[in-house]
Amino acid sequence: MKSLSLFLIAFFLNIAFVMSQKTFQTDTIRTASSTLTMTFIGHGTLMFSWNDIVIHVDPVEQYADYGFLPDADLILITHHHGDHLDLAAIDKITKPGTIAVCSESCLEKLPKGMVMKNGDTRTVQGITIQAVPAYNIVHKRSNGEPFHPRGIGNGYVIRFGDKKIYVGGDTEDIPEMAGLKDIYCAFLPMNLPYTMSPEMVSHAVRMFHPTVLYPYHYGDSDVTQLLNLLKDVPSCEVRIRNLK
Repeated sequence: MKSLSLFLIAFFLNIAFVMSQKTFQTDTIRTASSTLTMTFIGHGTLMFSWNDIVIHVDPVEQYADYGFLPDADLILITHHHGDHLDLAAIDKITKPGTIAVCSESCLEKLPKGMVMKNGDTRTVQGITIQAVPAYNIVHKRSNGEPFHPRGIGNGYVIRFGDKKIYVGGDTEDIPEMAGLKDIYCAFLPMNLPYTMSPEMVSHAVRMFHPTVLYPYHYGDSDVTQLLNLLKDVPSCEVRIRNLK
């Protein structure tokens, strides 16, 4: 009887483990030194694996069971809103030596973090990271305040060997994007009224010319509209992934 009970416990634990798993889409990119694996978890939440380093971007438990995902060497948090900063998710992937990089606004919720302001560049865990502006100009709350005021949030340009990946955070097609150079992959948000319309994303692409574009954080936006808008930009490959 005891053996049967142990068997049943193990059986149901295995079922619980399998049910907790979610299959996420991934893409791989060859860099000069190693393969970069990009995992698309959902909304604004991503995971990068490169040279045995695991980077989680805006981890949020709504989109994954972080108890079953790899621990983070580095966590990048774009800003303090709850769909980008989730302490429960962060706790589950934090290990000794994990470094959380964030905007200053995140310290309202995050016990500790390495603050990067717009324009800062640092090398963390051997990876060069630049914090770039992320803000609204057009879309505002009823009181006239932008949904994401200038200087509060970050986008990040992350260098993986010879490839640069730009994670936009919550932003519109701001003028600073024209200064982005040699971006291989860009993750640009596309959900109204909080970030960009398809037309704004199209304009952003024409400002800095990424090789690959991933619309993300796109909610109910019509991604086919974006594809149509960028038909005349063959130098940019648009990849649609499950990042609503």
